[in-house]
Amino acid sequence: MQTDPALPSDSTKPQSKPKPRKASARFMLDHPFHIISLGFGSGLSPIAPGTVGTLFAWVSFVVFNPHLTVAEWGALILVGFIVGCWITELTAQKMGTDDPSPVVWDEIVAFWLVLLLVTPATFTGQLWAFTVFRFFDMVKPPPIRYFDRRLKGGFGIMFDDLVAAFFSLLMIALWRMTV
Repeated sequence: MQTDPALPSDSTKPQSKPKPRKASARFMLDHPFHIISLGFGSGLSPIAPGTVGTLFAWVSFVVFNPHLTVAEWGALILVGFIVGCWITELTAQKMGTDDPSPVVWDEIVAFWLVLLLVTPATFTGQLWAFTVFRFFDMVKPPPIRYFDRRLKGGFGIMFDDLVAAFFSLLMIALWRMTV
């Protein structure tokens, strides 16, 4: 009896996923999209990469805000989200996991949106926006958790942070109404 050469010799063995890859400077520099996905290195932080990525978003917003109009920020955020769906998925696939914590482009784009919509704000106002956004992004209360668990791929990576940004902005708006 002949066997089909296209089939593995033991077809009863389950196919395993590739071993997850660790994010490193070398990995980041392997592809330009990894540089963006890993937040220009901020996602390589061994402690709280999402928080460090959000801090990067805050600093970059402060640096670029005097040079960009609201419309330009809006375009940057929109393009950042759309392109982010693709590049974060590519990086996640190369890392061998669905939503790797070193991928922080999602936090960057979402927090840019928060800062854009709370501006003008004092340093204290921006700090509160940072704190509220990090709370929603880390704790992922419903419905954020629902989207985080159900949506996969790059869109899922990006979308749950957009929902966290929405809830952050809602909380800030409610707080501003009471003051």
